[in-house]
Amino acid sequence: MLQLDICLRRYKQQYAAKAVRSENVLDTKDNKTRNKEKNRDYSQYFQTTYTPPSLKDAKKRGKEQTQILKDFTIPENLKNIGVGKKFYIRTYGCQMNEHDTEVMAGILNEMGYDVTDTSEDADVILLNTCAIRENAENKVFGELGHLKHTKANNPNLLLGVCGCMSQEESVVNRILSTYPQVDMIFGTHNIHRLPQIIENALFSKEMVVEVWSKEGDIVENLPRKRKGNVKGWVNIMYGCDKFCTYCIVPYTRGKERSRHPQDIIEEVRQLAREGYKEVTLLGQNVNAYGKDFEDLNYGLGDLMDEIRKIDIPRLRFTTSHPRDFDDRLIEVLAKGGNIVDHIHLPVQHGNSDILKLMARKYTREHYMELVNKIKVAVPNAALTTDIIVGFPNETDEQFEETISLVKEVEYDAAYTFIYSPREGTPAAKMKDNVPMEVKRERLQRLNSVLNDISLRKNQAYIGKVVEVLVEGESKKNPDVLTGHTGSNKVVNFKAPKHLIGEIVKVKITDAKTWNLGGELVVEKSEVVS
Repeated sequence: MLQLDICLRRYKQQYAAKAVRSENVLDTKDNKTRNKEKNRDYSQYFQTTYTPPSLKDAKKRGKEQTQILKDFTIPENLKNIGVGKKFYIRTYGCQMNEHDTEVMAGILNEMGYDVTDTSEDADVILLNTCAIRENAENKVFGELGHLKHTKANNPNLLLGVCGCMSQEESVVNRILSTYPQVDMIFGTHNIHRLPQIIENALFSKEMVVEVWSKEGDIVENLPRKRKGNVKGWVNIMYGCDKFCTYCIVPYTRGKERSRHPQDIIEEVRQLAREGYKEVTLLGQNVNAYGKDFEDLNYGLGDLMDEIRKIDIPRLRFTTSHPRDFDDRLIEVLAKGGNIVDHIHLPVQHGNSDILKLMARKYTREHYMELVNKIKVAVPNAALTTDIIVGFPNETDEQFEETISLVKEVEYDAAYTFIYSPREGTPAAKMKDNVPMEVKRERLQRLNSVLNDISLRKNQAYIGKVVEVLVEGESKKNPDVLTGHTGSNKVVNFKAPKHLIGEIVKVKITDAKTWNLGGELVVEKSEVVS
């Protein structure tokens, strides 16, 4: 269902005035009543102009066919609207959000805007948000509070909230009720309408709320302003159909829909022509690529088998779901070449009962069978993962199974999280019966085990020579360069700045839990991944 409306600011101002007149009345009510007033659904005051996004509608997976739109253009009257003005985009969350930011930056550039690295001198500020964890949302609301003063000092500033948070009813209602400094709210499915959204915000002087809860289309030929010319992100599919009970992504990103192979291959070829050294294929569930094709039997393994023949030194993909990691993909990964030996394979938990509660649709046994297949086919593969602790009903014994799985797999690294309920997901309705102090203790213990494994694995690199893609200066020391190996190990070393963007050989001399230290090698040496 398409939900597209403009929310008039004057209605909001009228309601705000009404709320002020009622302040004395509210002060006489008890706390329960006062909180009820505070949490009121403000969308009811905009019924004629605004329909909030709907997670319920977003979950529906209808038979509507995905449209592929290839005729994106900036309207003539908007191509120079930003001349002499600057934009600033702050990005939260995953690589997909980074990719979306590149598209928005490209669109703004074509409208005449120049980028700035500070919000103070920006004429347009966009917060590209993440909804996957509560902490990410809190950061955004905190930033909106800070930007209130920036907006007060520059009334002509356009402030927008976009990305995954915008797809949630509760977030939109909170912005409407608490953050009048916001000018634009738009979601993940209509980034290509950014020119029209900015036009509405500029000329009508109204708050623009444009959020689509439809299943999503594919828009090709969008301009992109990529960060640097070393590593490129290529989106190969959008959305997710897995509906893990804790995850908001299937609601905010829509159904799984794959780009046509030739469009992807041509984009990678263009990056090769521009001298990029590494390409990462992106998708919320990247190895479900192609499963939505009705007239084509073509999956991620087939796509990578073609792309690996392109003259790009390194090829990666993320993020995988174990259920869709098939034998064809493993067969292609085993061919090596420019396909790196790093695989991110989120497990989330080590106990089959908890995995069932999470609706992960695989068991511990199935996951371990997959890991063993990968290790046989790609013996040097570095495996990383995601793990949640403190999921509702998790017992001590079940947590111990996560510890034992970590020790059995021996991950090179992991992203670990305390369970964070997301409003609108099935897990949010479960009783969160694991005390926070228990969650923290489990997380600390899990990280201790993981850190020991990571350090031991890194120490095995001492004395070896690795290939490093040099990405820039170290944040801690500008005299030190930093980059990644094919297996995704961070390596720091001293070398001339002109090597940034190149792949060089480094002899490892030091190993820490999170990174390696080394010396630049000039002469030929045997290389390990």
